[in-house]
Amino acid sequence: MHSCAPGSGPRARRKRQRYVEKNGRCNVQHGNMRETYRYLTDIFTTLVDLNWRCSLFVFVMAYAVTWLFFGAIWYLIAYCRGDLDHLEDEAWTPCVNNVNGFISAFLFSIETETTIGYGHRVITDQCPVGTMLLLLQAILGSMVNAFMVGCMFVKISQPNKRAETLVFSKHAVISLRDDKLCLMFRVGDLRSSHIVGANMRAKLIKSKQTQEGEFIPLDQTDISVGFETGDDRLFLVSPLVISHEIDVHSAFWDMSQAQLEKEDFEIVVILEGMVEATGMTCQARSSYLAEEVLWGHRFSPMMSLAEGFFDIDYGAFHHTFEVDTPSCSARELALAAARLDAHLYWSISSRLDEEPTLAEQAAKQPDGGSAHSKAGEPIFTVGEMTDIQEQSALGELNGSVTTDQSETEA
Repeated sequence: MHSCAPGSGPRARRKRQRYVEKNGRCNVQHGNMRETYRYLTDIFTTLVDLNWRCSLFVFVMAYAVTWLFFGAIWYLIAYCRGDLDHLEDEAWTPCVNNVNGFISAFLFSIETETTIGYGHRVITDQCPVGTMLLLLQAILGSMVNAFMVGCMFVKISQPNKRAETLVFSKHAVISLRDDKLCLMFRVGDLRSSHIVGANMRAKLIKSKQTQEGEFIPLDQTDISVGFETGDDRLFLVSPLVISHEIDVHSAFWDMSQAQLEKEDFEIVVILEGMVEATGMTCQARSSYLAEEVLWGHRFSPMMSLAEGFFDIDYGAFHHTFEVDTPSCSARELALAAARLDAHLYWSISSRLDEEPTLAEQAAKQPDGGSAHSKAGEPIFTVGEMTDIQEQSALGELNGSVTTDQSETEA
């Protein structure tokens, strides 16, 4: 029985800017960056991070520019050698057969870089410059293919979409577990292929001011979800309820239900693991504002035993129900429990002190070793057993035993 009464009453909703959206997108934009050249030093990651529209545009332009560039060079070679002036001269050996303009030179550039080789346009052995250009285009074309195809492959195989099937509950709850206040939220995986080595982390995002007066906006504080005991490593084959015990090391140690309604914070939860199908690392994120933390609620069960398997009802994934929960903080709840334990301890000690010991009972017996009532009947004295074992031994030393009537008459 708790000394704090369950709290109830509507909560005033507050509008707060999220640091992390419910879908996991970080609501942060970088501005006034003057060192933009750093993006070019890691051009591969820059291209992979582009959205699909820009990525497809870069992909098309990379090939189109190289084809046009080398097509212009092939046309320039034909123009400088005079091949365009001897199109009808069968005795003339051009650098590239059947190149009679820029369009034909562009088509030959495409055939060379893509190694199509239709056989109509072909370089001759009378053009050393064309031979060197052919080698250069083949090498650069292979590099462009490797770079652009690699970017597209990495972008397609990114595990970002895998996080779409990792779901978090809409609300977090605070209720009692084993007589301790706990902050809980639920996480589940909708796919049959599992997340290998799933690991859960949680952060408290809250601005604070230090003792020196320094203001730290959006300060990040770790919220323990079982790192010390290994409970943060999940076997995520069915939805799990992640629990944070509000103890003396918790950031919510002094927070009561009334204070929760006035607080302004955000809890960011992060699930990381390896995708079983691809072996790539995946991260899913979500967040809970203060108004999305329900005090005195518990998640509804969603697992049932069917014939030969366990059935998961994802329709109840976000459902919660109210339970009796103290409205006081975890600190006040711990102090109330400590006062109750101290009261019980002193009550038991006082009762033990008031009870006569076996030694005192043996000292009150007559010297004859037996006591008779006024009616002449014997009185049987039995030593009382207490929690203190020394009293039993002391009673035996003082001769506290049961007296039989036949022994008295003898």
